[in-house]
Parts: sequence; C-alpha cells; structure tokens
Amino acid sequence: MPHTRRHFLKASTLLTTGLILPEATSLVNPCAEQSYKIAVVDLMILKRQKLGAFQLTKEIGADGLEVDMGSLGQRETFDNQLADPAIRQQFLDKAKELNLTICSLAMTGFYAQSFATRPTYLRMVQDCFDTMNAMNVKVAFLPLGVQGDLVKNPELRPAIVERLKEVGKLARKAGVIVGIETSLDARGEVALLDEIGSTHIQSYVNFSNPLKAGRDLHEELRILGRKRICQIHCTDEDGVWLQHNTRLDMKQVKQTLDAMRWSGWLVIERSRDAADPRNVKKNFSANTTYLKSIFQAG
Repeated sequence: MPHTRRHFLKASTLLTTGLILPEATSLVNPCAEQSYKIAVVDLMILKRQKLGAFQLTKEIGADGLEVDMGSLGQRETFDNQLADPAIRQQFLDKAKELNLTICSLAMTGFYAQSFATRPTYLRMVQDCFDTMNAMNVKVAFLPLGVQGDLVKNPELRPAIVERLKEVGKLARKAGVIVGIETSLDARGEVALLDEIGSTHIQSYVNFSNPLKAGRDLHEELRILGRKRICQIHCTDEDGVWLQHNTRLDMKQVKQTLDAMRWSGWLVIERSRDAADPRNVKKNFSANTTYLKSIFQAG
C-alpha cells in the first residue's frame, strides 16, 4: 500500500501541473478536484527577464508567471540572464517572497527565428532545460513561429520532426515537458505529436489559433485530449478584454476542460484593449480577474 500511495501522489502532482503522462493517468482519482491556476507572460507585461515582473504579476492578481529565456537574434543561444546564478537566485527569492510560481520558461525567440534551420538549436534547448532544472520549472514553451509554420511550409516537416525527436530525448533526460505551438489544426497536431513519439513533447494550446482560423475551439481541445496538453495560452488576439470577447465563451471553455478532466496553468498572453494596449496593469488585471471568476469561483 505505501508503494501505491507514493505513485498516486506522483500522479496527482502531475495532474495539478497539467503534466499528465500516459503512465500516470491510470493512477489519477477520477473524482479528484480539478485545479486551475492563472499566470501572465513577462514578455507581454513588458518585463522580459526583469525582476520587477514578479511585483507587477502580484499587483495584477495572477498566481504565477511565464518567464522568457531572452532574445535570440543571430546568437548561438538565448540572451539568458538567468544563466547567472546570482540573478537566478534573485528571481527565485522574489517568487517565494510574493508566493508566485514560475509556471514555465518560454523560448519565444523562435517566434521569429527558424527552429528548422538554426544550427545550434540543441544548445539553445539545453540551455533552457538547464535553467529549468536550476529553477525547478517543469514546462518549456516552444513556438514553431512564422518560419516554422507547417501549414505554409510543409516541406519543413521532416526537419522539424527530426529535431523535435532529439529535443524529446533531451527533455526526457532533464525530466521536463516541452509544449509546442503550431499552426496545425488539432488532428494535424495529434499526427505531428504521434510522429515525434515522445511524451515529453506535448501541445501548448493557444486559443487564438483555432479562433483566427474559424475552427471550433472546443472540438480542437477534445481532439487533442488532456494527455497531450501541457499548458494553455488562455487568450485571443488583442482587441477586447476576455469578458467582452464574443467568440470566446470562457464559461463553455471551463465546461469543456472540466469534462476532459484537464488541470493546469491558464496563461494570459494577449486580449488587450485596442483602445489602450500599453496599459499593462489595467489590461492584465481585468483579464486575470475575469479568468479567476470563471475558473477559481467557489
């Protein structure tokens, strides 16, 4: 019995972080209470790798923060200030002081740079994993970006699959999950994940992608399934706050995720008011308050 209990607790931990691996799901109590936590993105609150991001996150009212790995440009790896142990410790101490969680590290440099062709991609990814392990962060965000758009550039698929297989091996060794964002529909992303064949490469869902493409968000979530989704960017394009967004029914989203028995971090990326887009505190506080009213009510 003690051995079984240890495994159950491990599975429960995976559930609450959204990291649901196939070997853990059978041990999760189907009646266990679901948990949703709300985070913001340091890059989007204009505090990329800045210590002040934590105080602002606290003032916004979120539970945690997605921290960026830094810019990439034409460097061999990210401009990562967190590689410095002293700076890294400041971030960890501030998060602890304010009772905030670093829910993920983001490799947003790949929004503009090519994951398919950059020669030092393994060094970049390993630097991210080393930082994650030093900070006890379990999820990395990897967008395939404009140059890695598999809908517009299907010829890149073999290279991207091969590289993600290698990333999956490194992630397994590091004990972390990499959440990828692609331009594919849900069935296409499932096929891509199956081809990669690693439980350490999962889907980091961005609600705006299916919404912009006119696809059914709820059907997309169900097709992906809870075991493939590590985290969610729980916003739409900029324009209006979430509470005013007529194409994103957040109460229905919660019903869908509840029915899937998914739990984890909902990370606010955009949905800024077009009339006042740079008012960070106002925009992200409004969206955080609204998400909490839906996902943490009661």
